[in-house]
Amino acid sequence: MRAHTALSRVQRGLEALYRVDTGVDVHDFVIDEAARDTFAPLRRPREQLLVSHDSAGDELSLALFIAPDVLATLHAHDPSHGLGDHNFGDFLLAVEGVSHFIYTVCCARAERRVSQLELELQAEVDKYVTCLLASDAKPEASEPLRRRLFRDPCYEPDLDDDERDRYEIANDNADRYAAWLEGTYVASRRIPDMLAEIRRFYRRGLSDKLARCAA
Repeated sequence: MRAHTALSRVQRGLEALYRVDTGVDVHDFVIDEAARDTFAPLRRPREQLLVSHDSAGDELSLALFIAPDVLATLHAHDPSHGLGDHNFGDFLLAVEGVSHFIYTVCCARAERRVSQLELELQAEVDKYVTCLLASDAKPEASEPLRRRLFRDPCYEPDLDDDERDRYEIANDNADRYAAWLEGTYVASRRIPDMLAEIRRFYRRGLSDKLARCAA
């Protein structure tokens, strides 16, 4: 399986999960390191969604960078065949990038502004739900997964204070929401009800998302 096909498969899975349809293939928006460095030379994260508007603000342009070593891992170790220490971290990066891409496209088509915090929060929830479903949503898998995703996160050392605050807020709120999903739906194997809940959550704005997590 080609690595870009893995990204397209993640896209199809997330769009099916949330019942949205971007009508485009993320593969067509993936750029290499040279292109990324041309558009965003100051930062070199392993996953980056680049967004720009035309001068009138009417047209949105997107590009997604995923580090070559991540794509190589996905090529060598197909996540659809199982997740383990050999591909878990790289799979999460792919989910994060594709999540940002889908959510940005959906908000643009709805003519709704979206903040970086909202993108990060939704991506953190997407990581939990995607990995949970990959484990057949077994109740015993949820708490170790939350601990691995949200406890003692490792942030890039070059983040400024605002960026670090944003990631910490997204992480903490996603952890609370995932814990609530676990206790309310996963423990009792009410997975169809959980899917209905996360689809409602997906369509909420940031303030409603944060209120839901806090509640």
